[in-house]
Amino acid sequence: MCAIFGIIGEYSENRAKNALAILSHRGPDYCGIAQKKNLFFAHQRLSILDRHHRSHQPLRHKNILLSFNGEIYNFQELKQQLNFDFQTQSDSEVIIAAYLRWGIDFVKHLRGMFAIALMDGETLYLFRDRLGKKPLFYLEGDAFVFASEIKALKPFLSTCKLNNDALLSYLSFLTPTPPHTFYQGIKKLAAGEYLVYKNKRVTCKRYFDLLDTAPSLITNKDEAVFTLEKLLKESINIRLSADVPMAALLSGGIDSATINYFAKQNTNTLQTYTLGYKDYAKYDERKNAQESAEFLGLNNTQIEIDENDFIHASDKVLDTLDEPLNDPAAVPLYLLFEQIKQDGYKVVLSGEGADELFLGYRQYFEYLDIESAATLAHKNWLKKYFRANFSMNREWEWYKRVFDDTLLFRSSGEKFTDLQKNQLMRRNVKDNESLRYLQSYRQHFEDSQHHDESIWYSYIDLNLFQAEHFLTKLDRVSMAHSIESRTPFLDHKLASAVFSIDPKLRYEEGITKSILKQIMHNKLDAKILTRKKKGFSNPYMEYLIHSKKINLIQEVNAQTGMLHKKKLDEYISMASKGSFKQHVWGLYVLSYWIKKNLL
Repeated sequence: MCAIFGIIGEYSENRAKNALAILSHRGPDYCGIAQKKNLFFAHQRLSILDRHHRSHQPLRHKNILLSFNGEIYNFQELKQQLNFDFQTQSDSEVIIAAYLRWGIDFVKHLRGMFAIALMDGETLYLFRDRLGKKPLFYLEGDAFVFASEIKALKPFLSTCKLNNDALLSYLSFLTPTPPHTFYQGIKKLAAGEYLVYKNKRVTCKRYFDLLDTAPSLITNKDEAVFTLEKLLKESINIRLSADVPMAALLSGGIDSATINYFAKQNTNTLQTYTLGYKDYAKYDERKNAQESAEFLGLNNTQIEIDENDFIHASDKVLDTLDEPLNDPAAVPLYLLFEQIKQDGYKVVLSGEGADELFLGYRQYFEYLDIESAATLAHKNWLKKYFRANFSMNREWEWYKRVFDDTLLFRSSGEKFTDLQKNQLMRRNVKDNESLRYLQSYRQHFEDSQHHDESIWYSYIDLNLFQAEHFLTKLDRVSMAHSIESRTPFLDHKLASAVFSIDPKLRYEEGITKSILKQIMHNKLDAKILTRKKKGFSNPYMEYLIHSKKINLIQEVNAQTGMLHKKKLDEYISMASKGSFKQHVWGLYVLSYWIKKNLL
């Protein structure tokens, strides 16, 4: 893991170096800079493979410069195909060799996670990996500036202005949708995209799409289980390579247990970490995680946090994220990685992606059931009824969409509906207005060979709920502690294989993660396979209310007038009783950002 940073155009050397230094947490082992008139091309290195100075970046080969953040897991395999005089044992040099052979199509040969800046003469190429594990932001102004995090681009903004599209998409989907960020002028590449900057012009294109996988190539359940088990095992094994100490997260569920099971089968018994909450047993997974650790024969370190820990770290975490991200788990996860760093680990395996690939959320099955209501012959009266009897409950919204013949599933991360936003905000928000942030993804789906709506669920969740929400959180909080996070379930070959099986094989039995559970049958204890999903839940609302930090929402709203006070008070009241909690956390995170950046 590392940070990439660069400027094409006129620049101040001091300003450029100060901006680069802001990213030192992503790569504390070495800082490299290549510069000349109208070009500042830099890298902060976190050494994981070939820690020798020969692998420091930026790497230069003739008129090519490379700054690369990530890991290419098949670089040794690629080396055998490339006629190149390699001088290092790193994966970085393989990228240059692959580019020389295949041009920009080199990216299609890479298996891994990456953000890549490659300068060939006067042309700059920026690539973000297929499933969005590594971030990449850019700013077009007097000069073109790019970086691994927004904080390094902020010094180049003439003024800090709120991006309205980021605000509205954030309220809807927990995070700004690409290419938007909360800062007017700063954009982000989406998963599977690349950018070309030449002659002061920017062009963005998609080089990978899961929907390009042909559907239903595998229709037999046994064949699906065999194929996916092989790819999952392979995905985990190739992510066990590192020249530094490695650990893994462990909950009480099947995802992390699966990763640790196959790691141990490959003779890698990883140190595991689990988080718990003092005085809040209902959120705690330590007991279940310890049972999993004992079954698998793992060492498990349990970290306990309390309200003081959470509140003390919260501002620091929100600053780390750069812009609003509605995920209260970011704070405890930050504290967990803090301990992992203290214990000397630089690489951690985590289980993101399993739910989206294997249908691990119960609501997927609820949505599939509700989809069938669209076929009712006599539904006009139901349409009128739902329109006339508004409810804030999400089930009301689901049925209204079906009877309105509009898109039902809009990602697992959907929070504020358009009608809720219209009631809350002092502005007119039309019903279904948020669909424009999903339009390109939905168009890809409708133009593809895939027609089963469950594939749409996985597709939009992998592109938004994972890439822009969970993976953003994981990247920022782990890299804040100079730790590389690896996510074996989010291997593009594994994901593509899931999209190639008959979709019904994932849900016809009505069991969440049915195929994954069959893969792990007779490998994991039955208690692990049948435990009710907890997720990374935590007592964030209890902490926010008891500490009175929740008052920040009303304080900021009194200054901005953005929200209707009566409706805002209603949300806060409901959150104190256990409803709409994440809605209110999202408003708190937004208020924190507004106070720091706009007031």
